[in-house]
Amino acid sequence: MPPTITFVRHAQGFHNLNFANHQIRDPLLTDLGKVQCQNLAQSFFRLSEVDLIVASPLKRTIYTALYSFPDKCKQLGIIGLPDVQETRDLPCDTGSDRPDIEKEFADKHVKLDLALLDDDWHSKKGRYSPERAAVEGRARDARRWLKARKEKHIIVVTHGAVLHYLTEDWSDAGRFQVGIDVRIRYLLKLTLFLQGTGWANTEHRTYTFDPKSGEDAALIETQESIQSRQPDKPLSEAEKTNLQKTDGIDAKKLSKV
Repeated sequence: MPPTITFVRHAQGFHNLNFANHQIRDPLLTDLGKVQCQNLAQSFFRLSEVDLIVASPLKRTIYTALYSFPDKCKQLGIIGLPDVQETRDLPCDTGSDRPDIEKEFADKHVKLDLALLDDDWHSKKGRYSPERAAVEGRARDARRWLKARKEKHIIVVTHGAVLHYLTEDWSDAGRFQVGIDVRIRYLLKLTLFLQGTGWANTEHRTYTFDPKSGEDAALIETQESIQSRQPDKPLSEAEKTNLQKTDGIDAKKLSKV
């Protein structure tokens, strides 16, 4: 039987604080992001059933896994899966060289398996490019890889935009869209740059594979997951704080460019 998958969006990173920080290469988590991980650790249910932890190979996703599920990570290790890296080619969404990642986590007492990383995994070219067809292709490949695993319940820590491609669910993709007029975004060619997400930092949702989807390996969110996240629930104070910090763009200034 194919495994159950719980996707987790990473905790707040420094790139979430303002527009300028999108130029930081592979940013780390903020102090608030670390607190979000602690909260996730306390609220995550059925952790005992998890038997594999996978993360996008960017530092913020690996740290989110490590800080949120420390005992499980030390027990199981973390597999870096390049196909679930973020969609865009911005510096903040571009991973580090493998030796740099290994050095960053060398003293964290966790087995970090980076065998799936090839030399151009962070090139943002070819199959890793931000072009829609490429992102859809690697999202499908990621689902197939997960479906073929022998484990029963897998946690995948990844990013807001690519989560919509992985789940093929765009119903709330604009929830955390930066508030800027679409004409300005078109003028500045920032459509991908400002792509929104419906996932809050450290939000998690659980899925099973659709048995009718074949090689597409489509996912279906469980009813328990849907009910637990209450789609119509107002934003929490932490989410509001994150939005205020993230929306550092002055639309009036941009309209003059």
